[in-house]
Amino acid sequence: MMNLDNVQSHLLYHIITWNKRVGTTAGCGWFFVRRFFYRAGKVAMKIISSILFPFLCWAILGFYDTARAGEAILFLGDSITAGYGVEKEQAFPSLIESMLKEKGYGDIRVMNAGISGSTSASALSRLKWYGRIKPRILFLALGANDGLRGLSTEKMEENMGKALALAKNRGMKVILAGMEVPPNYGPEYSEAFRRVFRTLAEKHRVTFMPFLLKGVGGIESLNLADGIHPNAEGHRIIATNVLPHILKNL
Repeated sequence: MMNLDNVQSHLLYHIITWNKRVGTTAGCGWFFVRRFFYRAGKVAMKIISSILFPFLCWAILGFYDTARAGEAILFLGDSITAGYGVEKEQAFPSLIESMLKEKGYGDIRVMNAGISGSTSASALSRLKWYGRIKPRILFLALGANDGLRGLSTEKMEENMGKALALAKNRGMKVILAGMEVPPNYGPEYSEAFRRVFRTLAEKHRVTFMPFLLKGVGGIESLNLADGIHPNAEGHRIIATNVLPHILKNL
């Protein structure tokens, strides 16, 4: 006959043995449960990916196609186009976009590709880059810095000509904005500079705006303190002058 101590020891042995078995079984069970859900999760992710990935590609490409669908106007210029010294929304390209919306052209986007200090040397490479959006209209307003630096007018004509040829080849309608240099550059250089724009417009058969700063250039109240860059009111006048050329090409 077992005494009480032996009974307690025997019962404790069976409890410990049972716990080990249950623990092992539970551990194995939890391992298989985790393994099942891990594999199920991988399968689910593959299924979801196979459904969502094409949709996401379609959405992204669709957005990109919409952005480059030709309903865009590209303003390629220098600091005047960029709106140096004024707020972005006060620069004439942004004002043009607002004016177009008021006239019912809300689907047309305006891209301001003005870079301060840029010369005609950058025209071709920049147009190749921005040309990816396939704009309907190119508004080319470069050359001012070439003139202010007294650079070669022959080289300027070559640079601008390459950009115009590329734009025409890609089916863009082009508006070429002419510029003027200050009188102190002398009549010979001033005339050669002015003639470049006329020659390019005739050669490439593009819409020609003889002077971007018409009604603004040289007027103190319409320019910043530097006397070169238009202020907000100056930009409004430029936008008003540019708009008819844009509408003509829509």
